[in-house]
Amino acid sequence: MLSVNEIVALHDQRTRAWHQAPEDPAEAALPGSGAGAAGKQEAAAEWLSAVARQHRANFELWHIEDEARVPGATDAELAEVKHRVDRTNQRRNDLAEELDRALLDWLETRGLPNPSAPLHSESPGLIVDRLSILALKIYHTREEAGRTDAPAGHAERNLHRLAVLDEQRADLAGCLDALWRETLAGTRRFKLYRQLKMYNDPSLNPAVYRKLLAERGR
Repeated sequence: MLSVNEIVALHDQRTRAWHQAPEDPAEAALPGSGAGAAGKQEAAAEWLSAVARQHRANFELWHIEDEARVPGATDAELAEVKHRVDRTNQRRNDLAEELDRALLDWLETRGLPNPSAPLHSESPGLIVDRLSILALKIYHTREEAGRTDAPAGHAERNLHRLAVLDEQRADLAGCLDALWRETLAGTRRFKLYRQLKMYNDPSLNPAVYRKLLAERGR
């Protein structure tokens, strides 16, 4: 169901493809997602599709954040970017939860996770989210290392950063692989941790509901 190598490869492949030709991620075929896939292969392909959707949210968020830092942006432009950041970040978190929910549904049919096993503090969905961000950092750092118009020392600095990022991703991927193997063995468990963001909910954000109440009281 969960293959760390496939996740990392998918993140890299989609990052390259979307930079070359941005597209609707739902239209892109995924490895193993053909009509002939069945059973375990089909479930894994569907889960990888969810991984791609979650990565797409991070991809879009990355570039929206870039827009927020363009010199000379007007207040109106920054406000519009902020709203897009909030919406996309909410989608990113919702899709990470969707990954965990799908894994837990799959495990439940196999009597897992073992309720008496030690609890892991971070869920697979949250780790996949971190791997997604690392894939974007690696892509853009490699891009910076290859710039021909950069100042002296720029390439060397980014090659050093790239080595650090590659090591961090390898470490994190290893942790996810270990968590999944231990979950299947019944020696470790994880739970669905809801992010429960408050700032996007008008009824939970004091800055929003106080303003609305004040306007109604006029």
